[in-house]
Amino acid sequence: MAAEAKTSEGTGHARWTYRLRVSAGARVALEAEWDRCRWVWNECVARSKKAHRGGEKCGPAALDRMLTEARRVTPWLREGSSVPQQQLIRDFGASRAKALKDIEDRLPVKRRAGMPRWKKKRDSGPTLNYTRRGFRLKDGRLHLAGGIALTVVWSRELPADPSSVRVFQDSVGHWHASFVVPAQVEPLPRTGLALGVDWGVRETATTTSDAHDLPHPGHGQKAMAKLGRYQRMMARRRPPKGKPQSHGYRAAKRQAAKLHKKIARQRQDTARKWAKKVVRDHDVVAVEDFRPKFLARTSMARKAADAAIGATKAALIEMGREHQRDIRLVHPAHTTMDCARCGARTKHALPLSERTYTCTACGAMSPRDKNSARVMLVRAGLNPAGVEGVRPPGPQVRKAA
Repeated sequence: MAAEAKTSEGTGHARWTYRLRVSAGARVALEAEWDRCRWVWNECVARSKKAHRGGEKCGPAALDRMLTEARRVTPWLREGSSVPQQQLIRDFGASRAKALKDIEDRLPVKRRAGMPRWKKKRDSGPTLNYTRRGFRLKDGRLHLAGGIALTVVWSRELPADPSSVRVFQDSVGHWHASFVVPAQVEPLPRTGLALGVDWGVRETATTTSDAHDLPHPGHGQKAMAKLGRYQRMMARRRPPKGKPQSHGYRAAKRQAAKLHKKIARQRQDTARKWAKKVVRDHDVVAVEDFRPKFLARTSMARKAADAAIGATKAALIEMGREHQRDIRLVHPAHTTMDCARCGARTKHALPLSERTYTCTACGAMSPRDKNSARVMLVRAGLNPAGVEGVRPPGPQVRKAA
């Protein structure tokens, strides 16, 4: 079955990903191409480390000269196309430049981009990048530089001519082609409605409209028994240190990876369907800019991960960009402590066990998450009864019931 997805790729571009049907000969050619590219990457890492110890510079020009000389004296390297090898050097330079900039800016270690590391054969999956001169589409097939022809499963037609393509293999062993095309914009009719969205664990998204709440899907919970079975099989068949993996261990590992992929697709499908419904019915959406990373250190880590809050928020932002809707991110601080009616703030944070918000100033009572969703509207300037007491400039927007 073809896998097709769209994700933003920089400003004004998007990625369209399709499954590939790869023959045995094409698979051997792709793996050989990746072996050459991996050698180029590791040579760049070695040159970079040597230059760093000697206090010298190792820029893109020096690495390009290294590749030219290596291809001249190494017939094995010259057998492959120069396009993915050159693109790998560009990716290496960008990764190294970002790491050096983070060091110069003295960012905390946890926030820095790591320096490029060695690509080991067992730990790094094949990933080949081709610019426009390195591939072409003919008769529905993808022809790569070097005489590699691949059959693409066209689940949908490309909206425009692609400027580049990435051919990669996922953890399950499936091959994909990811095309970069100009981002498509499809404006939707105006509705005059605004919506506030609050993220949570009991419900993935609680909104100011009951019809647009997103209950916790629990895709991971439903597959937990089967996943645990595969993981126990892996634990029993795990080879001793230094020994090769057995056929049974690889089979169990492949089954676990396939199940993880299925769960990820289910979460993405749920998120995109909900996001499409939200942006179709509302012109403006005030979203809590919630970053659930800290939940990984709490007792709610498993359920929060299964809720896929980050993926759902990303899908909503991307869907709003695609359909020209106004998505406003609201800072999440004190959203559970503020009253959506009068703006008063409680003296103490509410415990998670308390699910009803009661304002001590005006006496308003409402479900905790519903109050937080209304606070999003107030902070985004979309509620005429908010703190400012006036509507924002521009077209009149009324709050959804």
